Amino acid sequence: MEEQNRHPAPHRPGSPVRSGIPEHGRIPKYYAVKARIAELLDELGEGGALPTERDLAERYEVARETVRQALRELLLEGRLRRAGRGTVVAGPKLEQPLSLASYTEGVRRQGRRPGRHLVGLERFPCPPELAPGIGAEAGEPVWHLERVLLADDERVGLESTYVRVARAPRLDVDFQPDSSFYGYLRDSLGISFGDADEKLETVLATPREALLIGTPPALPMLLIHRFSRDQDGRPLERVRSLYRGDRFSFTTRLRPE
Repeated sequence: MEEQNRHPAPHRPGSPVRSGIPEHGRIPKYYAVKARIAELLDELGEGGALPTERDLAERYEVARETVRQALRELLLEGRLRRAGRGTVVAGPKLEQPLSLASYTEGVRRQGRRPGRHLVGLERFPCPPELAPGIGAEAGEPVWHLERVLLADDERVGLESTYVRVARAPRLDVDFQPDSSFYGYLRDSLGISFGDADEKLETVLATPREALLIGTPPALPMLLIHRFSRDQDGRPLERVRSLYRGDRFSFTTRLRPE
């Protein structure tokens, strides 16, 4: 019986133990309101309009600032999204596999429409610090391809790709900026990917990045650095991908070595 009292509410797999309530039982008022609003979101369903801050404050008999703090956290967690002047229940996060599959393939698997908006494609001499990662000599021409990532026309990330001009000499002529770069390398140039090294970390977007993605600078981002090699083991590309933390999660399958 004592053990049951330690978990007074049904526990959902993957959720915080005891709904995040500390052992001393005292929780901030905003957190209690947040939990009640979360239950309301389940009732409303995806796309459902949330009542105003004033209505929520009256419903839960708390100050509007308490409601505001709860809503801020739910927005950061991706449970809510802004829609015009109101707030609605957000859909599930996009699950992107940590694999050599392209962004396009990952989004399509979930029934969403992938897209990319070209920010810029420029050619410049390779700086020494970039050269080893893409198999270039310092000073030789490299491409920098920068694109905003879209899912059903929603801006969800920002991607920068660096590759030697020698590997894709007609990138500025033959490549469609809204299509898959991996598909272009495979289908047009006969280049297949062998393996890659990736590093995943959390960051805050710079003011420029936040403006391009259309998010507040305080929104946590998931940043992936990828160094890819071709089928012959030669360095091929370096990619810096920035994903909205409220719209993305990443999955992988682990195997024993």
